[in-house]
Amino acid sequence: MSTAPEATSSPSVFARIRRTPFWAQIVAGLVLGAGLGYLAREADISWLATTLETIGKTFVQLLKLAVPPLVFTAILVSVANLRNVTNAARLAVRTLLWFAVTSLIAVAIGLGLGLLTNPGEGTSLKTEGLKPPKSTGSWIDFLTGIFPTNIVTAFTEVEVLQIVFLAIVAGAAIIKLGAKAEPVLKLSESVLELVQTALWWVIRLSPLGTLGLIGKSVAKYGWDLLEPFATLTVDIYVGCALVMFGVYSLLLRFAAGLNPLNFFKGAWPAIQLAFVSRSSVGTLPVTRRVTERLGVPSEYASFAVPFGATTKMDGCAAIYPSLAAIFVAQVYGIDLGIKDYVLIAFVSVIGSAATAGLTGAIVMLTLTLSTLGLPLEGVGLLLAIDPILDMMRTATNVAGQALVPILVAAREKTLDLAAYNNPTGDLLDGPAATVPVQASGTTATATA
Repeated sequence: MSTAPEATSSPSVFARIRRTPFWAQIVAGLVLGAGLGYLAREADISWLATTLETIGKTFVQLLKLAVPPLVFTAILVSVANLRNVTNAARLAVRTLLWFAVTSLIAVAIGLGLGLLTNPGEGTSLKTEGLKPPKSTGSWIDFLTGIFPTNIVTAFTEVEVLQIVFLAIVAGAAIIKLGAKAEPVLKLSESVLELVQTALWWVIRLSPLGTLGLIGKSVAKYGWDLLEPFATLTVDIYVGCALVMFGVYSLLLRFAAGLNPLNFFKGAWPAIQLAFVSRSSVGTLPVTRRVTERLGVPSEYASFAVPFGATTKMDGCAAIYPSLAAIFVAQVYGIDLGIKDYVLIAFVSVIGSAATAGLTGAIVMLTLTLSTLGLPLEGVGLLLAIDPILDMMRTATNVAGQALVPILVAAREKTLDLAAYNNPTGDLLDGPAATVPVQASGTTATATA
């Protein structure tokens, strides 16, 4: 009796990797990337540093490539499908109110930490020769920047705020036209499904992207760069952690009556991808998937998550600008008063859409500094450290973008408690994300 060779029954290395939980693949990429980045820096291996940077840059470019069609079709479809959602206007208003409430809490924590720790004192940073950024934010720029002068330019230059405006107008027009606009809605749903499917392929490369992005940061910046920004860096990480794990947990427990541990177990794939990619919009398909798997109705999630990915920024638009403003003011020896702190809170709530869900929060910072009358040259102080700060900021953004739909659905009694109480912690487990179909009320599946 013959037996088959053992080699035929042994899984390949590729198969073993595919069977490894996705979160473990991300962690492995992070650890390996940090190790390779440290090696490249300490041993001065330029080709390794260049390779890590190229891998990370390519991953981010692939994510950004999907931003214009993803944002436009996701917002358009979600607005058009609001007519199928019971009490859609009330849901939209409550979503915006929770966006504002959580932003106010986040900015209060940022201001409290800044006043307590004085992150800009004693840094001995030189400000001579610094120039203001080429692209700055002001209220005039913000308001006029909402309206595109050229539709093509809005997409080619990835002006996300303008793309959101166009999508909302198009979605509202589809609702107004009704059956006449049905082909346009069907096409938009198909394009959204196509983009999400292609983007899932990119997301599957996240462990490799993690390796490159973390490795590049360690190789390029090391730990020496953190020294003059140590207090600010700790403040931002602590502030984001307090909001993400403290405030959000309390809201889930006392405002929605839910177990916070289930939220973090279910939402963790989106949070960890946001930490690595530093892009709320790039993480959007994952955020939507985990939100739906936590029990939020697909019809509501298809509106709240894309909208939040472009406007809900507790990390980038609340904690960061409040701390950064205090930091810049102290570096330049400028005293801030109560009026200034109120202005920071106002800018955080009203101007958060200026961050537009893309990597970095420079526009939001310049908007805050210009409103307070602080030197815009101070932005130059923070540019080098920005990638390290942006990882935690974006993770907090995405956690909040998943949180608010769950809070609203729970208070509206539409949350699937069975799904929420039995979350899956791995991105690739469970059913694929769905795109609601307006006409029939069924769903079209976008597979990973």
